[in-house]
Amino acid sequence: GDLLPADGVLIQGNDLKIDESALTGESDLVRKGPERDPLLLSGTHVMEGSGRMVVTAVGVNSQSGIIFALLGAGGDEEEEEEER
Repeated sequence: GDLLPADGVLIQGNDLKIDESALTGESDLVRKGPERDPLLLSGTHVMEGSGRMVVTAVGVNSQSGIIFALLGAGGDEEEEEEER
């Protein structure tokens, strides 16, 4: 499956199924459609079908970017406490 590089809204899809386990931990594939659950998140994989999306966020502003920033921020605080 192709890795989605950005967050977006699906505007056209053909039997699109996404593996969101990297973000949610849920192992089931999620069926996406323009009228039903159109949000696509960066860091997830397209497992079946195809589609077009309008990009809404990239990099640190995407959902995976926010998660990585939060994880990184927690690591910096722990390092500062260890140095004291």
